[in-house]
Amino acid sequence: MNISQSSENLRAHLASHAKDFKLSWVLLGQGLYAVWRDKLYSAWGFEKFEDYCVRELGLKKPLALKLVKTYFFVEQDEPMYLKKEFSESREAAVVPGYESLDVLRRARGHKELTREDYTKLRKDIFEKGKDASIVRKDLTTIIKERKKIDPHQAREDRHEQSVRRLVAALRSFKKDMETLKLAQPDIIEEAESLLKRLLEAEKSNDSETS
Repeated sequence: MNISQSSENLRAHLASHAKDFKLSWVLLGQGLYAVWRDKLYSAWGFEKFEDYCVRELGLKKPLALKLVKTYFFVEQDEPMYLKKEFSESREAAVVPGYESLDVLRRARGHKELTREDYTKLRKDIFEKGKDASIVRKDLTTIIKERKKIDPHQAREDRHEQSVRRLVAALRSFKKDMETLKLAQPDIIEEAESLLKRLLEAEKSNDSETS
């Protein structure tokens, strides 16, 4: 075997190993899901699922739950991922790992996303092989765009917040001045008068918007 053939064989083996690495979480996720679903950990002397994961497997609770949820999502929504033919028919670069699938799982539960949004994210993961960190940023951007507030509404919200902060400050000032007797009575009366006007204005705004 010449050097060229040897390097090509190594290349093929590495591509295969990369696929195996990306899919290695499946059996662990499948087993953890069964343990969680059937509460098998109780029969093994553990009070909680996370206790079993940490003490026997050395897996932290967030990771264990992520694997369980991602496996369940894949089993229900993307069962083709679990078939041998899936990885065999794809290049290693476009075989998603569990982190990318977890992002897709989270996207599935967002009400702000449209069907088109979800389809695009799915395509980016399964067809383009986008990294989980990039897809996560894309998801965050989409959600922010869907939650954009009307500029007029944003100004009103900021105004209400400012009024609430001023009311809280006046209440604190009035209480301190009365308790510690650090201000003249007329100043305290003015603060109380301003506080009443602000509260009345706030109630009036609430009644108009309700």
